[in-house]
This record gives sequence, structure tokens and C-alpha cells, in this order.
Amino acid sequence: MIDPVLLRENPELVKRSQVARGESPDSVDTAIAADAARRAAITSFEEARAAQNTHGKLVAKAPKEEKAALVAQAKELSESVKALQREVTAAEEAATEALAAIENIVIEGVPAGGEANFITLRTHGEVPTFDFAPRDHLELGEMLDAIDMERGTKVSGSRFYFLKGIGARLELALMSMALDRALVAGFIPMIPPTLVRPEVMRGTGFLGNHADEVYHLDQEDLYLVGTSEVPLAGYHMDEIIDFAKGPKRYAGWSTCYRSEAGSYGKDTRGIIRVHQFNKLEMFVYTTPENAEAEHLRLVALQEQMLQDLGLSYRVIDVAAGDLGSSAARKYDVEAWVPTQGAYRELTSTSNCTTYQARRLETRYRPEDGGKTQPAATLNGTLATTRWIVAILETHQRADGSVTVPEPLRPYLGGLEVMEPIE
Repeated sequence: MIDPVLLRENPELVKRSQVARGESPDSVDTAIAADAARRAAITSFEEARAAQNTHGKLVAKAPKEEKAALVAQAKELSESVKALQREVTAAEEAATEALAAIENIVIEGVPAGGEANFITLRTHGEVPTFDFAPRDHLELGEMLDAIDMERGTKVSGSRFYFLKGIGARLELALMSMALDRALVAGFIPMIPPTLVRPEVMRGTGFLGNHADEVYHLDQEDLYLVGTSEVPLAGYHMDEIIDFAKGPKRYAGWSTCYRSEAGSYGKDTRGIIRVHQFNKLEMFVYTTPENAEAEHLRLVALQEQMLQDLGLSYRVIDVAAGDLGSSAARKYDVEAWVPTQGAYRELTSTSNCTTYQARRLETRYRPEDGGKTQPAATLNGTLATTRWIVAILETHQRADGSVTVPEPLRPYLGGLEVMEPIE
């Protein structure tokens, strides 16, 4: 959640952020009122409890003939304190709910508006052209015997698939290449759980406007994660982190699940928008002051991967209304998909400032040894199944074979060309 001090001291900033996201600023006034009611309830409770303690001392010292009346008053005070305590609990719950309705404060310079209002920061590489009619990734995948959508649907339903043969090897190669680069960059490899408790899913901000995209196991009350950002954000929940040796950087390799609610009719062909995929996700804990520099570092790692794989791409500054509740700024890197004649998102990296850490009680102690403060969290994809789409389409040849990008070849036993299966 946002900093309640900021809410009290600069409500107009919070309102501007909500408006930029396309949300009502009324939620800010509601939160301010709820926060004030919470603090008033706490004050009343503490005053009553102090009076109760004082009265208790009078009872202990009172002469025998006065004790009966004082004990009766003590019982009344006790009931009053209990009632006020219940009011504090209710007020705290209402304040927490009101504060949780306010999304993270967008960073200055983030474009206002929705999905279409992004700003292109830069492009890289020439858009590939062909002297033949290019095939899409699914046709190529079927020719290579690498993707089997038909049997995926038979076994699991729509938007499921099998990667087989060179398809399975290609995904593992991508993940391994990304992991090696993450290791060089100082990330600790992690294979996290893919089922998390509600408080972790809620703390990362995934049970807000997009809760219907998350799979829930009712009997166990656990959620399937759509990104290893979620378990990695919960890794240091309720802890004080030591940043003496710098940020904590993790690279989580996991299977991810998304219901894709509301996306019916979109990207139904192939493996662009599916219910299950693999991903290597970078996750960083750092100080708020270092968060923006760390954000740029994550984007640079992503761009280097795409460049080395020979993909044409653009980097966009995502508009406020398309950030999701936790991100204060998000950069997407989108690769060119030839048969769609469009850039499609391959990576996304978000600066969540202190929003997730406040919800998950993840703090650090400043170098001066002062009071603990909420940490900042960031996340960014370094490889995922969808990359196969851009690789196959960009590097295809007229006969349906696909050239393997040179940096990827060592992870495929030196293979230079993926050949169609007769």
C-alpha cells in the first residue's frame, strides 16, 4: 500500500496519480477519512485504557468502605475499554481496505492514459523482411515438430500446448542462456513454489482489478502464480533485510499460470497468449533511493538478451492506466513479429517502489542505524516461452527451417539450423 504519511501530507499528489491511472480520486478522500477515524479510535482507546489503569490504582489503595463503588466503576471502565478496542479493530480494518484501494503512486514522467498511451523510448534493429511469404510461428513449429497445439487442447483444453523435440530444447536453451547471464549479473538462482498463500498474492497486488486472471485452489486456499515475482516478493516477508553488501537480486525459474480472463478471441492461434508457460524472472530488493537505477539495469539486461538473439524490438514507457496496481513505472520491451506486422511484448520490468514491501512488511535498516524503512522491490522478465514466437518468425528461411541465433547454439549442442521434420 502507499505511505499513509504521504496520503496525509500530500493528498493532491495521490489524487493526480489516481487520475493518471484512470481511477477516481474519490478513493483518496475515502482513505483519508478512514485513516483519520482509525487514529481517532486508537486515541480514544488509549485514553480510556490510561484512565482504567489510573482507576485500578485507586481501587487498590481505597479504604474498605469505598471499594465496592470503585470496583463497580472499574467494571464499567473495563467494558468501555473493550468496546473501544473493538472500534479500533473495525477502524483499522476499514482503513486497511481504503488504503489498499489506492494504487501505487506513479513516478513523475510516466505517461497518463491507458494501454494505447505509451511512449516509445527507442527502437533497435531493422524490421526483418523476406523474399518469400513468411510463415507464422505455429506453422513453423508444426513443420519443425516443435509445437503441438492439437494434442495440448485434447489433453488440457484451449490455450494449452505441448513443446516437443526441438521446441522443448529451444525453451530450455533460452532459459539456460538467460540464467547464465543472470548469474554473471549477480543474481541468485531460485526455483520457487508456484502455489502461494492469499496474503502473499494479495501483498504483491495481484488480487485487485486483475484477480479474475489468477487461478485459485478453493480447497487449499492457495493461488497458482502467474509469475515468480509473487513467491520471490514473499521470500523476505516480515523480515528486515541487510543491504550492507548491496541489493538482494534473485532469478526465479518457474512455470506460470494465467487464466487470461477477458482475452477471449485474442491471440487464440499459437503460443502467444496461453494458460501455462515457463519464465525466468529477475526480482530485486533494494533501497528506495537506488530503485530507479536498478530499474534501468534490469532493462539493459533484457535488451542485451534480445539483441544477442537477433530480434528487432522497441522499448516503451507504459502508460499509468496500464501499469497494474503495484508498479510505479513499467518498461516493456516488445519484439517485432513479422506475420503480425507488429511489436509484441516479450519482457516487462516494473519498479514497484515500496508498495509491495509495505503490504508484506519487508523492511531494511538504513546505514546510519536509524528506524527501519520499507524496502523497494523491482521485477523483470529475462526469458519466457513467448520468445519462441519471435525467434522462429524472425530467423525463418524459405524452406521452413530456422537459423539458430549464434549465442544460443552452445545451449543446443552447437546446432546451427532447426530443420523441418519430413
